[in-house]
Amino acid sequence: MSAVAAVEATTAAPARRLTPEEYLAQERRTAFKSEYRDGEIIAMAGASLAHIRINANLMRHLGNQLDGTPCEALGQDLKIRSLPTRYSYPDVTIVCAELEFLDENQDVITNPTVILEILSESTEAYDRGDKFLAYQQRASLQEYVLVAQDRISVEHYTRQGDGNVWLYERLDRPDARLRLPSVGAEVALSDVYRRVDVAQRAGG
Repeated sequence: MSAVAAVEATTAAPARRLTPEEYLAQERRTAFKSEYRDGEIIAMAGASLAHIRINANLMRHLGNQLDGTPCEALGQDLKIRSLPTRYSYPDVTIVCAELEFLDENQDVITNPTVILEILSESTEAYDRGDKFLAYQQRASLQEYVLVAQDRISVEHYTRQGDGNVWLYERLDRPDARLRLPSVGAEVALSDVYRRVDVAQRAGG
């Protein structure tokens, strides 16, 4: 989830559900980031050190490889609109075409090629489930990657053809390589987890 763990804001009374337009207007006025899920505002909390380091490693290694290509690795400050009522901040987004924005503010992207999310305990179920289903509605999306932060484990989904059939692979060794064929980049898991204190094998 978008370089941070998402937590539900608790209030004495249920918060009023916002329209997408109200969410965007509010988000653009504040210094704090929130995701939007079917009318609900999901506040963003601070990321762990492991999360921060994994995100930096991914941005550095993938960004360096994509330099000089039509593809671009973008960080966690740009939103993705996956559905008209879903806005998220992925940890890393790669776009291999001219960026398509929702409007003139140029802060919401609608044509991701690859999305990478770093899992946390509070967001893992959503990242695997409803969020991935929403992301699939973007026809441009070719690959989706889930990166654990407490162990060496990378799950990689690759779209097959133009439909919603996805090939799944799981990598859990430091010498394995995450290959992203849609953008022509790859990164060793040892580089993904550089300076991160994790088990050498999933569940180890």
